[in-house]
Amino acid sequence: MALLTPGVYVRHPGQPDWGIGQVQSVVGSRATVNFEERGKILINTDVIDLELLQDTPRRHQEF
Repeated sequence: MALLTPGVYVRHPGQPDWGIGQVQSVVGSRATVNFEERGKILINTDVIDLELLQDTPRRHQEF
């Protein structure tokens, strides 16, 4: 996923209860994402295709 960079907001398609996540870092195919209801998770983007969010509600811009 070329657009996956630190600071962007995503959702995990298989874990909607985790809420919105903010990408913290990306190294190769591994992204560390801080989800509002789950905390920091290391995601292998070769296995999981995170949903990139274009319009993120204002309340999520500072977590």
